[in-house]
Amino acid sequence: MKNALILSLLLLGGISLNTQALTLTPSESAGKRLYREGVSASGEPIMARIGAAGMLLPATSLPCANCHGSDGLGRPEGGVRPPDLSWSRLTSTYGQQQINGRAYPAYTEGTLARAIQEGRDPGNNRLDAAMPRFVLSMNDQRNLTAYLKRLADERDPGLSPDSLHLGTLLPSSGSLGEEGLTVAAVLRGSVARINEAGGIHGRQLRLTIMDPGPDRASAEQALDQLIEQEQVFALVAPLVPALGAELAPRLEQAGVPLIGALSLQGTAQASRQIFEPLPGLREQMIALANYAATSLRVLQGPTLIAYPNEPGQRLAAEKLAQYLQDNDWQKVRLQPYESAQDELPLGSRSVFYMGSSGGFSRLAERLQTAGQVPYLFAASNQVAGDLLQVPSDFSRRVFLAYPFVPSDWTMTGRIALMQLRERQRLGGEHAVLQVGAYSSMLLLSEGMKQAGRDASREKLINALEGLHDFDTGLTPLISFGPGRRLGLNGAHVVTVDLPDQRFYLVAPYKPIAAMP
Repeated sequence: MKNALILSLLLLGGISLNTQALTLTPSESAGKRLYREGVSASGEPIMARIGAAGMLLPATSLPCANCHGSDGLGRPEGGVRPPDLSWSRLTSTYGQQQINGRAYPAYTEGTLARAIQEGRDPGNNRLDAAMPRFVLSMNDQRNLTAYLKRLADERDPGLSPDSLHLGTLLPSSGSLGEEGLTVAAVLRGSVARINEAGGIHGRQLRLTIMDPGPDRASAEQALDQLIEQEQVFALVAPLVPALGAELAPRLEQAGVPLIGALSLQGTAQASRQIFEPLPGLREQMIALANYAATSLRVLQGPTLIAYPNEPGQRLAAEKLAQYLQDNDWQKVRLQPYESAQDELPLGSRSVFYMGSSGGFSRLAERLQTAGQVPYLFAASNQVAGDLLQVPSDFSRRVFLAYPFVPSDWTMTGRIALMQLRERQRLGGEHAVLQVGAYSSMLLLSEGMKQAGRDASREKLINALEGLHDFDTGLTPLISFGPGRRLGLNGAHVVTVDLPDQRFYLVAPYKPIAAMP
C-alpha cells in the first residue's frame, strides 16, 4: 500500500521514473542531424552565407552545434557569445535582451526561421555578423525547428543526474575466457574505487558486462543489447575480436564512445568514437621491425610473417608486409600458420609471429628441429604465456614488443594497481590487458571530469581529444588529438635470456612515424 501511494504521488507530481534517452520523431531526428552536422534529410547540400559579403560555404563546415554546442546552451569563444537556444528561452513571453542591452520580442516559429535564414531577430535587428545565414528548404526549416523544441529535453543515454551507465563485452569462457574474466575484475575494481571516492561530479558509475558469445552474430546481438536495451553511455575495454570492422560503424551510428585497447590483437579501427590507450599490434610490430633494421641489420632477409588465418590478424600481417617492403626489406613472405601440420617455409633470417601463445613455442620447436634459429619477433601480449617453452637455442634471439615496462611505473601507479589486484584477487597474469583496462578507466574518469557536470557523449569525445601527455602512472605519457586515436604510437623492445629467464630492454619506447 505504501509503495503504491509513493508511486501515485510520483506520477501525480509529473516525475518520470524512466531515465532512458528521449525518443525523437523522424522530423526531429532529421533536425538533430542538421543541427549537429549541417546535413539535410534530402541529401542535398545545405549552404550558408557568412559575413557582410555573404560568402557561401557548406553548412557541414559550420553547423549550429559548432557555436551553440550539442546541448544548445552556447559557450563564449573568441569574443563571440552564442545565445542559449532552449525553446523556453526563445519563446519567453517576457521577451529577450541581448548582451548589448537591445530588447526584442519573443521568438515564434516564423521569426526563428527569419533569424536562421536572414540573420534578423524578432525586432528586425541584425544579428551578430558571426551568425551564418542558412539557405534552408521549408522541410529542413521545419525539421530544425522541431528539434530545437526538444533540444533542452534530450539527454544522452546512460546519463542521469546521479548515475553514469557504462558497458562492455567480455567473454567468460572459450579461448579468451580467462582474459575476459581478468579484464572484468579490473573494471569492477576501478568502478568501485571511483564510486567510493564520490563518483564523477556526484554521479555513481554502473557497469554492465555482457558476454559476446562464440561468433560474430552473437557478438553483434550483445552489442545491440548494450546500446539499445541497456542504453549505456559509453563502452570501456571490450574484448570482442569477432566484431572486427563491424564495431566502428555501429558505434558511429549510435554515437557511442569507446575507450579501450582494441587493436592489441589486430588492426586499429579509425573512428572518431574510439580512443585506445595502448599501441595496436601493427604499431608494436613496426617498432620491432625498426629495431631489427637498425640494430640487427636484417633487411636482406628472407623474412617470414606467420599469422593465423583470421581477418584481423591477416590484415595486420599484410600491413606489416607492406611496411617492410616500403622500407627496403627483401624477400618478405606471408604465411598463414595454425598447427604443426601447416607448411613451414624454411631459410628465413627473421620471423614475425602473430597469433596465440601455444603456436609461438610450436613454431620455434619446428624451426629448431629443422636446424633453423632465426630471429623471432612478437608482441608480448600474444605470446607471454608460452614464452618460456621456447627452446633455449633462441635465447637472446627472441624480441618482444611491450607497451610499457616496469620503469614506466610511478610509485603512485604501482600502488594503485597493486591495491586493485589485491582487492580483486588478481595476480600478474595478462598484465598488458590489466593495464589497458585500468588506463581506459582512468581516461574515462578524466574525460568525464573535464566534460563537466553537464557532460554529454560529444563533450567526452572532445575532452579526450584534447588530452596531451596524460600520466596513467603505468605507461608512457598518453596523448590524443583530432586525428589521433592511439594514445601510444610505439613500443619498448625487450629480448629474453631463456636459460636464466631474464628480460633485457634493448630499445626504449619511441613513437614511430605517422602511417597511413
